[in-house]
Amino acid sequence: MSVQVYILIQTEVGKASSVAKAVGAIPGVTMAEGVTGPYDVILRAESPSMEELGRGVLAKVQAVAGITRTLTCPVTTY
Repeated sequence: MSVQVYILIQTEVGKASSVAKAVGAIPGVTMAEGVTGPYDVILRAESPSMEELGRGVLAKVQAVAGITRTLTCPVTTY
């Protein structure tokens, strides 16, 4: 079973498109889209474990230029 998360991203003004493209290219990211509202980009990612998610996906997302804030929301399956 894999770990899945949504990551809500706020960007610098005018950077949403470039951030969505950059994070969408990160291995483990299954979807990245620009949105309107309090966040500029929402992505969905999955990984075999939370540890690998942190090292492989979250660390790379946080290194993308233009991101000012992120909120990670783990997916709960029933």
